[in-house]
Amino acid sequence: MTNLRAAHIKKRYAAERRFKMYGLLAIMFALGFLAIMLVTITFRALPAFSQTYVKVDIEFSENVIDPDGAREKVQIAKADFQKIVRDGIYALFPEVTNRKEKRKLKKLISSEAGYHIARVLLADDQPDFEFIGTKQSVWVKSSDDIDSFIKGLIRRDVDESRRRVNDQQIGWVDQLMADGRIEKRFNWDFFKFGDSRSPEDAGIRGAVVGSFFTLIITLLLSFPLGVLAAVYLEEYSKPSKMTAFIEVNINNLAAVPSIVFGLLGLALFLNFFGMPRSAPLVGGMVLSLMTLPTIIITTRAALKSVPPSIREAALGIGASKMQTVLHHVLPLAMPGALTGAIIGMARALGETAPLLMIGMVAFIVDVPTGFTDPSTVLPVQIYIWADSPERAFEAKMSAAILVLLFFLVIMNAIAVLLRRRYERRW
Repeated sequence: MTNLRAAHIKKRYAAERRFKMYGLLAIMFALGFLAIMLVTITFRALPAFSQTYVKVDIEFSENVIDPDGAREKVQIAKADFQKIVRDGIYALFPEVTNRKEKRKLKKLISSEAGYHIARVLLADDQPDFEFIGTKQSVWVKSSDDIDSFIKGLIRRDVDESRRRVNDQQIGWVDQLMADGRIEKRFNWDFFKFGDSRSPEDAGIRGAVVGSFFTLIITLLLSFPLGVLAAVYLEEYSKPSKMTAFIEVNINNLAAVPSIVFGLLGLALFLNFFGMPRSAPLVGGMVLSLMTLPTIIITTRAALKSVPPSIREAALGIGASKMQTVLHHVLPLAMPGALTGAIIGMARALGETAPLLMIGMVAFIVDVPTGFTDPSTVLPVQIYIWADSPERAFEAKMSAAILVLLFFLVIMNAIAVLLRRRYERRW
């Protein structure tokens, strides 16, 4: 009998060890896939953080920039700076005279190079225009194809018919590299500019600012309403069919697909109230509807965790019901409510579907300056770049994903710190 009992205990311990091993294997399996995903995204994003520049000798001809000699900023800003840049790249290869070859040659540099030069030269409110009539060496951005070739994304050993850079252009690039006219720099413009049709000029600043404005509206609407609704349901409402109906619907709304909220916003805010499309104001209102159930549920859970003795003690010394809730119960439950709000904001930051329904998928170049300006958000920007045919947008998309993941990690870390710092265990 003793041997049977010992064998049974040994078998039970062996089963527990296997169960523990299965759990560890599951965790390692999940972490492995997470590591693979992060490493893959990171390696694909690395090319987006650098940009190839070409040194061009540019002659700022007065006949092209300011033929009237008026030295007026408005008129000079309308000059064909791109022609000046093209003439500079043509001057580096005087043997190229054929029109077809010149078209290939000008594709070595960005189609927006002239715009960027004009923006730098005319950045001051009262520029001195001393550059007019001079010849200067200027570093301009290369085109996205040349940039991809320099980074090794386009290989020279592939047949010419299967790559976007032909042998003649590769020969020109080799000559520029031998002359020290090509270099790679950190791509600060990725964080300074908004979206662009040219991959080398596309940035995430517009999407980041749009996300910030949208989340501000979401927080201002959803957090006060969610906390007040939770306080009423938990502290004031009495059990009834209406209360049970509201609670069931709140729980159901937390599981509704996000695109349904987008359809509601389209029908209500845009079609009925006529609010502006693709605006952070509308986007924030739609996301607040989606976030509200999460905040209500987490706040109610935080209120429930406050011991009844706190309420009884406050009422026992003469505090009113409202004073008990506002001065004692709610402050103790606030860390849990804030944690739920931050988690809800993190979910809202990563949402795409509801914002697509209200028109935030539009191509927006300018960085928004207000809550009603047309804008986009980071997830939608990633969606737009994922649908672009240019190879360079793949790296931009991966880099934007890394930025989005960074903000999500920061928001979740803040939620964890708040919970650990202020949460009380009873």
